[in-house]
Amino acid sequence: MSGDRTTYWCELAWLGGECPEAGVVVEVEGQRFARVEPEAPKPPAGAERLAGLTIPGLANAHSHAFHRALRGRAQGGRGSFWTWRQQMYELAEVLDPDAYQALARATFAEMALAGITAVGEFHYLHHAHGGAPYDDPNEVGRALIAAASEAGIRITLLDSCYLLGGFGRPLEGGQLRFGDPSAEAWAERVEALGELGARARIGAAIHSVRAVAPDSAALVAAWAGERSLPLHAHVSEQPAENEACLAAHGRTPAALLDDAGAVSEAFTAVHFTHVTDDDVALLGAANGRCCLCPTTERDLADGVGRGRAIADAGARLALGSDSHAVIDGFEEMRAVELDQRLATGERGHHAAAELLRAGCEHGHASIGWPEAGRIAPGAIADLVTVGLDGVGLAGATDEHALESLVFAATAADVRQVVVGGRPIVRDGRHLELDVAAELRDAIDAVSE
Repeated sequence: MSGDRTTYWCELAWLGGECPEAGVVVEVEGQRFARVEPEAPKPPAGAERLAGLTIPGLANAHSHAFHRALRGRAQGGRGSFWTWRQQMYELAEVLDPDAYQALARATFAEMALAGITAVGEFHYLHHAHGGAPYDDPNEVGRALIAAASEAGIRITLLDSCYLLGGFGRPLEGGQLRFGDPSAEAWAERVEALGELGARARIGAAIHSVRAVAPDSAALVAAWAGERSLPLHAHVSEQPAENEACLAAHGRTPAALLDDAGAVSEAFTAVHFTHVTDDDVALLGAANGRCCLCPTTERDLADGVGRGRAIADAGARLALGSDSHAVIDGFEEMRAVELDQRLATGERGHHAAAELLRAGCEHGHASIGWPEAGRIAPGAIADLVTVGLDGVGLAGATDEHALESLVFAATAADVRQVVVGGRPIVRDGRHLELDVAAELRDAIDAVSE
């Protein structure tokens, strides 16, 4: 190491191909990769050795940080998404900015331990009880940005416009904390965020077609487009949403969003589960993205997304942990494939390298960090090293290391994490936070 230049020697590193490379020298200068050279049989003098398989940082393209407090508390009993949603509303009611910052910091630190180096935080808990703005209308958003910084990862604050309690219905109860008076008021509030710092960016979100009428969705889409910002929306997560949308507008949610000018290359449809062939073709023709969240989709009994058909249509896949039933990017990757196997009775829909690209490069691009998610000169210097010496990955060969990683690794196998050139996790431990203790304290503070 000299100055802000650090050299790593990776025993194995994935550089974007179908197989990893052996003996890769990676030189980091500041927050970027300066040099990447494979086929180095031994570490150069002064290099830090990364034993195992090193990949780019993972991107969590869809997160609601406060949902982490529901893990284990919302899994029992019968019900559906709609019964779970009521539990989520009850949790939202007890949060204040300080409690939320502590919970988000611990949640983002758990992501860091799992190899996630950037998060797209789909943020809608904007205001105080009853919908009254805080003195700073963006106080909660700023708390989330600070939480990510304290946890050591980057964040895109996907500030969500949320105006209605359902098609043609006003907000009520806990939803009042989510809403702004209008789409124009939403835009004015988001613009007041100003400069966010080097590790934070802003994006826009239309919560759903249930919560944002077409004319308001058009304003949000135009606002994001004029600023070249990512735009996300929950789309067709539930059959009931589709039925209500067809009844109200005679259009599917995807078609309604397309009418509003939302569907474009910068657009990410989150979930996109109960969709028609025309919906899939629409997103693919726009070269948009779909963020699948398989662990949440199965936890909430939402259904299995059509990942293969969506990718074949031309859209790019990204991944998110959404409600954080678990935080494990490798589990999200393999679930895309394994859930398709259950739904179709066939294997081999997605190769390991394709799933890694969804978790790394495409995920980062989805949340507005296109210069991250790959190990290449000029890219943001994120590195995640997974040990291959644990029980779960014992016997992994160089030839099949990617398949072993995607189909057998867990977050617990992550050993080292570097975010923008800065070491955050070493030997499986966060360098600055006692993550388990922080999670316990933060969850206890908001639980009965």
